[in-house]
Amino acid sequence: MRIAVVGPTYPYKGGGAAHTTELAHRLRAAGHDVVIESWRAQYPSFLYPGKQTAETPDGEPFPHVRRDLDWRRPDGWVRAGRRLRSADLVVLAVLSPVQVPPYLGILYGLRRRTRVVALCHNVLPHERKPYDTPLMKALLRRVDAVLVHSEGQAGKARDLAATPVRVAEMAPHLPSGADPGADRRGPEEGVHHRLLFFGLVRPYKGLDLLLRALPEGVSLRVAGEFWGGLEETTRALVTELGLDGRVELRPGYVASADVPGLFADVDALVLPYRSGTASQQVWLGHEHGVPVVASRAGTLGDHVTDGVDGLLVEPGSVEGLRAALAAFYRPGEPERLRAGVKAVDPEPYWASYVETLVSDPSGSLR
Repeated sequence: MRIAVVGPTYPYKGGGAAHTTELAHRLRAAGHDVVIESWRAQYPSFLYPGKQTAETPDGEPFPHVRRDLDWRRPDGWVRAGRRLRSADLVVLAVLSPVQVPPYLGILYGLRRRTRVVALCHNVLPHERKPYDTPLMKALLRRVDAVLVHSEGQAGKARDLAATPVRVAEMAPHLPSGADPGADRRGPEEGVHHRLLFFGLVRPYKGLDLLLRALPEGVSLRVAGEFWGGLEETTRALVTELGLDGRVELRPGYVASADVPGLFADVDALVLPYRSGTASQQVWLGHEHGVPVVASRAGTLGDHVTDGVDGLLVEPGSVEGLRAALAAFYRPGEPERLRAGVKAVDPEPYWASYVETLVSDPSGSLR
């Protein structure tokens, strides 16, 4: 098949760009003729409070990329749609409803000449604006199929449109997986009395809950970009809770080469999400040899075997998280849970994901 994947790729950074890039590689490896239609300018800066691009790629860049799309040029959206009429399948990677107007322009240019799948990382954002639902309705009603990463997201998509919805579990696209020489030594031996919170810091991810639940005598490393003014809010909370000497803040994007160092001297990765959809974070922790303490939000609970390679807690509860962390630090428990950690094998996930994506809405493979 001739497949065009419309979405971010290097020099854009983050999980969405990593997924688009890895998906294109996997589709190509399956024998398809693939191009990524990416962005020259993806969002207005006020909609993304952080640097959108990275100087170095997190993995192997995809060789066939066209970077013509620009949020300021609707005429370019329509031209892209006309150009893609020769494709057998167009995949629109949906990371935010603010992408919908360009995608509607592409659909206008396509004139329904080819099959279009909306690949929704989130059907609706965690922190919503009044325009999010009508925009997503407009998009999902105009495509041929919707692909989501969980049954919960499938339900939301079906509430918005009668378009066929298919579910494929998010496949791993881990930074270390792109580099055969990457450091996978795992954490240093012993109990470090240090926990890690890693990734883009947004309110739904519950960093404030973790700060309030942090056990006495345990330190916390926070590494990742802070959304909006959350860095200042977090520093104020750290001071308010008397944690200045125990919380290390490393604000800013973490390149893949620097990720192993974050895990080298921590006992666990903690994911205290209030809500969630699909996430790579549990796999990332296990790939680097550390157990994961996570809330049962989105698919996080699907990837932690409670009491074997981590611990699970109910989302939104400081008391529940505090109790779980106290249980984690019982004598011998960090070592026991670390011994239960196994790295993920991405191959079966990607085989299933690609097969689901290239299937038509009636269920037959193209």
